[in-house]
Amino acid sequence: MKTAFTAIFEKINNCYIGYVEELPGVNTQGKTLEETRENLCEAIELILISNREITEKGL
Repeated sequence: MKTAFTAIFEKINNCYIGYVEELPGVNTQGKTLEETRENLCEAIELILISNREITEKGL
């Protein structure tokens, strides 16, 4: 299953920040836009895994 999220990237001074509007808590930073994109993909994966584990514990 593929899911699309809205990624927002902003340049602040000499680095970038990125976050996902649909997933609170998913944010990152990097020295380049590419690094920030890669970090954001990893952050999305980690938060989805974490949320799944929390949900499964509640079942």
